[in-house]
Amino acid sequence: MQLVPYIVRHTNLSEKSVENTVALLNEDCTVPFISRYRKERTGNLDEVQIGSIVEYKAQFEALEKRKAAIIKAVTEQDALTPELEAKFLNCADLTSLEDLYLPFKKSKKTKAETARKNGLEPLAKIIMAQRSDEIEFIASKYLSKDVVNEDDALEGARHIISEWINERTDIRNQLRGQLERHALITTKVIKTKKEDEKAQKFRDYFDWSEPLNRCSSHRFLAIMRAENEGYIRVKIEIDDDRAIQNMEQRLVKSNNACAEQIEMAIADAYKRLLFPSLSKEILKTAKEKADASAIQVFSKNLKQLLLGSPLGEKRILAIDPGFRTGCKVVCLDEQGDLKHNETIYPHPPQRDSSGAIKKISSLVDAYKIEAIAIGNGTASRETEQLVKRVPFKKPIEVFIVSEAGASIYSASKIARDEFPNYDVTVRGAVSIGRRLADPLAELVKIDAKSIGVGQYQHDVDQTQLKTSLDTVVESCVNSVGVNINTASVPLLSYVSGIGPKLAENIVAHRNENGKFKSREQIKKVPRLGGKAFEQSAGFLRIKNGDNPLDDSAVHPESYGLVSKMAKDQGISTKEIVGNKVALQGIDLKSYCTETIGMPTLEDILKELEKPGLDLREKAKVFTFNQNIKEITDLRQGQLLPGIVNNITNFGCFVDIGIKESGLVHISNLSDTFVKDVNEHVSLHQQVVVKVLDVDVPRKRIQLALHKQGA
Repeated sequence: MQLVPYIVRHTNLSEKSVENTVALLNEDCTVPFISRYRKERTGNLDEVQIGSIVEYKAQFEALEKRKAAIIKAVTEQDALTPELEAKFLNCADLTSLEDLYLPFKKSKKTKAETARKNGLEPLAKIIMAQRSDEIEFIASKYLSKDVVNEDDALEGARHIISEWINERTDIRNQLRGQLERHALITTKVIKTKKEDEKAQKFRDYFDWSEPLNRCSSHRFLAIMRAENEGYIRVKIEIDDDRAIQNMEQRLVKSNNACAEQIEMAIADAYKRLLFPSLSKEILKTAKEKADASAIQVFSKNLKQLLLGSPLGEKRILAIDPGFRTGCKVVCLDEQGDLKHNETIYPHPPQRDSSGAIKKISSLVDAYKIEAIAIGNGTASRETEQLVKRVPFKKPIEVFIVSEAGASIYSASKIARDEFPNYDVTVRGAVSIGRRLADPLAELVKIDAKSIGVGQYQHDVDQTQLKTSLDTVVESCVNSVGVNINTASVPLLSYVSGIGPKLAENIVAHRNENGKFKSREQIKKVPRLGGKAFEQSAGFLRIKNGDNPLDDSAVHPESYGLVSKMAKDQGISTKEIVGNKVALQGIDLKSYCTETIGMPTLEDILKELEKPGLDLREKAKVFTFNQNIKEITDLRQGQLLPGIVNNITNFGCFVDIGIKESGLVHISNLSDTFVKDVNEHVSLHQQVVVKVLDVDVPRKRIQLALHKQGA
């Protein structure tokens, strides 16, 4: 089995595209670089398709590694034949490979192994041949000091037969099929935990049963969490009689005494070996599918969050609101640098609202503030109302900003390194302000699991989750591009070809030598070689540099081509940038070569039209219903403005301006069938919702999507 055909079979992509993409990956090219700058070689594959190639390449390599280990183990047992080796090498998946290896696994002492040592394997073979009706008489010939009577001999032979049955691939696949189609997942509460207060969130699963293949990913993960926390027991059930009958039809070929022994061995093999093993296997498979689904939801949410609307380079006053401890206020300049910080106390118990209003007004004037960011945590609504009472000399836009993960950032090493002389409260307020200016640049500093947009993120495979989320962050960072002269180490580390160490070197070089004036100067960064420059240069932006192309997604390797285009139009490179008239006069076909085709040329032209264009929408002001301050203010039928703050497979959660978010169940998203929640709403989307039901004791709010927000 070869790598490229394996990937083609799983992805349905062209063989040439896969072959060239694999070659680029083997050259240590990154996915963003390949998808953006090597379209001719890949056949214009996008990041998702290249990501699939990466996934199946890793899967194939893991399979080949396992084959090598198994062949080595069987060789050491002197059991490898050319036919067996060929079977191992031709296995197309891990399940069939492990089934084939099962007879050679060195396990703990088994009943079958004991029976073999007692010389009972010939008797087992006679029984399996099903030709004798005098099996007890034959069994009497196998008695010894360890096999004292015929019953012992027959029992030992059955243990050997049970093991043979367990090792048969056709039997295992038949039972797998029954489990896949008909398995039920059932749960029972552990009686001693039934009244436990913490168990109540799992009470739906105290006595639960449903087909495993219909169990949604979020429900399955909830069940698994309840079992892991010791509140319920989980079992897989199928029709045992039917499973055993299917095996008998396959194995029993006579109607004599041997057949009776085989039927007993089948029942033993099923209950002791096959069902325990394969029921665990199908639970593991269900867990993997649930993990994949939950990780996909998390990844989609994270992408939407990272690509949230930036306000841009503005002077921002940010407030981290609070009651007893006051509101932390910081003033940031256009680059997000901290210029001032202090604490005001407008709310109970101190209630110095007039003093707070004067202070905010004076700070706005002193630091030429253009926008105000207020964290959406405790006292957020009260602080928003206070700010709206401030008599500003000119209109100031006020934004409510999610605080999710801000406390994680403020206590992190990154925050300590950025602000060594300030406490966590100041760092948290700075983070809130910077999130308004550029969500992507700020949120990359926080562990994605702490941002609060996941679904059972602590229950899924953590390695797969990290890989997936890192891929999303990398994709978002590179799709937007990074200003190399203002970017932090965490942001730079996600740029194609850079990584944490080179990111530190870039910032250190910038601090020592001043701002980069051209992409060419990036090559002077210590340990940043030709490969890293090739992979990263197109994603690094230099504002107001020597070359206007340095603030675009045009790769330096294409600068010569752009110069030729400009020369052919009778103008300079600087003059062609943004010159729609000149660009419309370019015949792209005349610039095609063996390595540069229309996809790359079209990308270059698009970039020259609007260099450095940010694909993200600008931030919009939003206001909650000022009459709704807590859950008891809600009434059935109310229409309320809200912001989508989390998306799951079963619906979305909407912030309506109070502590508790409301759930719009998937059935209340649309009048038509909803297959994918993300097709109807996006994270941070402004919406209007209708209140369907309010459960004050359980703090649950049921909503319906009324219409799209502005």
